[in-house]
Amino acid sequence: MGADRNHDAACVVVLAGGRGARLGRLTDEIPKPLVEVGGQPILWHVLACYKAAGVTRGVVAAGYRAEQIAQLFAADTTVEVVDTGVETNTGGRILRLADRLMEGSFCLTYGDGVSDLAIAETMEFHVSHGRLATITAVHPPARFGRLSLDYDNVVGFAERSPLDTEWINGGFMVFQREVMDFIAGDDSSLEHDVLPALAAAGELKAFRHKGFWQCMDTVADVAFLNSLWKSQNPPWRTW
Repeated sequence: MGADRNHDAACVVVLAGGRGARLGRLTDEIPKPLVEVGGQPILWHVLACYKAAGVTRGVVAAGYRAEQIAQLFAADTTVEVVDTGVETNTGGRILRLADRLMEGSFCLTYGDGVSDLAIAETMEFHVSHGRLATITAVHPPARFGRLSLDYDNVVGFAERSPLDTEWINGGFMVFQREVMDFIAGDDSSLEHDVLPALAAAGELKAFRHKGFWQCMDTVADVAFLNSLWKSQNPPWRTW
């Protein structure tokens, strides 16, 4: 496929439908994307990173306590919050947003991870290779499953490894709208169904990022991110 396809990744879809069970009581009354870092929901930080890169429109795929996320952005004309269902899987949430996404490309990420990634470079990389999808590969904590890479081609997914030389999908993705054709319905998992199918079809590339990346999966992660924010120089603050 050529690299001259329509490209307008001025929109980011944020997967923000989960409760975040590993955060314990922190998500009893609020959804995971509203857990605060430095006095602002982690979702606010994610969107701020994209806005700093010139991606000004956000579509949030909400689920658990979606009304709370909608209330947060009620006065924000650049962010649309869509209730994609409590039980819908990650791939299904994307499919439910099909009518809100224009032809061409869009950014996609999770509502619980931050990075000092140069987002504009991932978009440029996506245009350059002409495949349907780009993910950002990052060095992980050992608890994550890892990617198998052949140069920048994603060729498979493997089990967890303690080696910091391995790579995982850190989110911060860029997709062509045609990725919708790889999503069967609400039960489709982005991680277990869609991305492996794209890799098998030769349509998935990885942008390697060796800088800062951190997700917010546990109470310890919340504490760590807050400690970084209090340092007055959090690495993901690119705005």
